[in-house]
Formats: sequence, structure tokens, C-alpha cells
Amino acid sequence: MSKRIVIALGGNALGNTAAQQLELVSLTAKPIVDLIAAGNEVIIAHGNGPQVGMINLGLSTAAEAGAIKSDMPFPECGAMSQGYIGYHLQNAIGNELTARGLRKDVATVVTQVLVDENDPAFQHPTKPIGAFMSQEEAEKMAREKGWHIAEDAGRGWRQVVASPKPLAIVELTTIRALAEADSVVIACGGGGIPVIATDHHHLKGAAAVIDKDLASELLAEHLDADMLIILTAVEKVAINFGKHDQQWLSDLTPELARQYIAEGQFAPGSMLPKVQAALSFAESAPGRVALITLLEKAKDGIEGKTGTRVHL
Repeated sequence: MSKRIVIALGGNALGNTAAQQLELVSLTAKPIVDLIAAGNEVIIAHGNGPQVGMINLGLSTAAEAGAIKSDMPFPECGAMSQGYIGYHLQNAIGNELTARGLRKDVATVVTQVLVDENDPAFQHPTKPIGAFMSQEEAEKMAREKGWHIAEDAGRGWRQVVASPKPLAIVELTTIRALAEADSVVIACGGGGIPVIATDHHHLKGAAAVIDKDLASELLAEHLDADMLIILTAVEKVAINFGKHDQQWLSDLTPELARQYIAEGQFAPGSMLPKVQAALSFAESAPGRVALITLLEKAKDGIEGKTGTRVHL
């Protein structure tokens, strides 16, 4: 039975350079097209943490060197990352569809996502972006550029920026229309470009990065998707991760998920937002299932063979 599926693809899985990303998305496209070939309707969201950080740093460094007149505001950096990641994904998915004799349009929608300007996240930056650094390098950037820095789940130090909660997807009607026209849609790139509503009901970009898992959940919920697939670097979610009593989880009920969250089992900025997004989607309507797994295991996960399924 075909399903409407929203896939949340991590930005860290897309490489550290444009050339590396172009190579990796050709591999990423294959399991995504497997799902499409099986008759599913697929909408893809993606992260941009490494990419938006590198764009922001590159342009600010160029501005400091006098190569360009000024650096680029953060919302525009987010829009740039949406454009070039979307281009690579739609190119790779389109080529894979063509190679299999499947005729479908693939389209990227530059997406704005509404946030609250009074969200406390603006006072407490937590979202890692850009490249990993040593603690010494990170402290140097904090001194020289005023960055907020934090250690990222044992993998190194990174810049952190505000990560407000997504409230609404501005281009939702357009995304839905494309999906219903049988197009493969790429949307909410990097969690969407955060915008706030002014007193005149105009939208204004905000210097932040929205968590792509939470934005993907909102997208899946409002598109009435059957399944939200959140891709990660492990086949299943674990408790006591990395310890002698580590336990992989095949199924998570909302009650268990809340218990493990309260116990601090999931790392902030890593597995925690994935579990939170999966929990929200599973509880949003009867019959909805969230799956957390590896990209190459997504098809098996849909069939219940692997991954962590979060459901009522």
C-alpha cells in the first residue's frame, strides 16, 4: 500500500564541500527512489548545519578581507544553502528516476518557516552549525568573532546559534500542490528560513537555524503524511548509548519516549530532537508512524524489519 512519506535528511550526511556533496547525493538518491518506485509519495526535507555555517564564515571572511562589500545576513545564508543543496538533490534524484525509466518532476521550494520573535531560544543559542573544531580553535573563534560555541555530542566543538521552535510553514500550500501533482518535492531545507511576523503582518528574516527534524515533523503533520522518516547515523535509537549496557530500541511508545527523555538518554542537538519530532508526529493523529533509521535501511524500516518505530 502506497504512503505519503516525509523524509528528514541530515545536513551532516551531505559532505563538507560542494564537490563531495554532489558525489554523496548520487548515493542518497538511490534509496529515496526505491521508495518512490514502490509507489510512495515522497517529500524531502534536509538539514544545513555544516553548509550554512561554512557559507556564513566564507562570506564574512571575504568581507573582512575586502573581497566583497559586506558579509551576508544569516537568513540569506540559509536561503543560499537551501538553493544549492536542493539543486544537488533534485539533480541526483531526477537522474536516478530517469535511469529507472520513471517520469516524475523533482522540485525544490525555497521555504520560509514562521517563528516567534520572543522565543527564549534567541537568548540561549544551542543549534550547532559549520565545521567541527578543536576546543582551542573554537575558543579562538569565540574571542575573534563573538561566536557562541559548544561541544557537540562528543564529536568536537562547533558554533551554535539560536534554534527557535517552528510554528508554521509559509509555502505549505505550494508544497502540497506540487506533491498532489505527483512531483517529488524538496522543502524546508535547513529547517526552513526562519521568519518573524512584523506589526504590519509582513515577514522578516531572523538570525537563527530551525531544527530540521522539528520542521520536518510540522511539514509531515500539515501534509497529512502517513509516515515521517528521520534519518540518522545509526540503524536504531539506543538508550545508554556507548555504554556497556547499551540497548537498541525497535519500538517506542510515547510513554517510554517521555521517560527516556526525562532520564536524559538522548543527546541535545543530536538524537533528542529526532525523538521529540517522532513523538510529536506519532501523537498528532491515529495511525501515524515515525521511523528513525539509516537512509539505506528506510525501505526495510517501512516494512517493520529494522529501525526504531515511534507510534501509539
